[in-house]
Amino acid sequence: MSRLSVNKTYKLYIGGAFPRSESGRSYPVTSAKGEFLANASRASRKDARDAVVAARKAFPGWSGATPYNRGQILYRVAEMLEGRRAQFAEELGGGKRAALEQVDAAVDRLVWYAGWSDKIASVHGAANPVAGPYFNLSTPEPTGVVAVVAPADPLLGLVSVVAPVIVTGNTCVVVASEPAPLAAITLAEVLATSDLPGGVVNLLTGRQAELAPWLSAHMDVNGLDLTGVADADLALSCEQAAAENLKRVLRPVQEDWTADPGIGRMTRFLETKTVWHPIGI
Repeated sequence: MSRLSVNKTYKLYIGGAFPRSESGRSYPVTSAKGEFLANASRASRKDARDAVVAARKAFPGWSGATPYNRGQILYRVAEMLEGRRAQFAEELGGGKRAALEQVDAAVDRLVWYAGWSDKIASVHGAANPVAGPYFNLSTPEPTGVVAVVAPADPLLGLVSVVAPVIVTGNTCVVVASEPAPLAAITLAEVLATSDLPGGVVNLLTGRQAELAPWLSAHMDVNGLDLTGVADADLALSCEQAAAENLKRVLRPVQEDWTADPGIGRMTRFLETKTVWHPIGI
């Protein structure tokens, strides 16, 4: 007799734990050929609120860590991702060679951002010339909790939007790609074993149209990355909701995730603090 395989139900990742959705809902994830792959939890707005609470709780410790330490942790994430290279390639599907290349690109992207952890302040900060006996110094500081709607690219795109947010000291709540969430949840398993404090990254799977508006309107969210929102009307409504507490908003744009990322995504969710200090005191 042939046995039935036990299909995995992928859970959410909130506060360093893997809870099921409080609604008890899930949805089937299929391959490009329509074959059933697994069930993924369908997060509710209550799950989104719980994720924001976890991100806010983790923010003081993560933003207070040294930039060098944050870089070390991102590098550790890259190491762990490299160690599960074959598994990620299998979940990405398509040609094996192309999938492995995408995993390698995601690892390289993490290492690249890890290297910026203790350098972005030097590049983005400044000593400002003033007409008076003062030092005037501008330094970047993290915005706070950032909600991210991940792009359809299930791994490289996901890493490319999450890494710049957290390497600068922010914490985040991420809505994974709706049709292809498996790589995102597997990445959460990597994060959970990579010295990353619980709550720094919180990952939700489910309906983008259901979760994005609530995160956009949440008054304890300080930044909003709408990169993965393909529906123009949804993007507009989210941006309007975000204006209620003056969130920093990154509008959806088409991007080549294999291109040089630059530092724009890191500086987008930084605030600039300027300090005046008398000379000679």
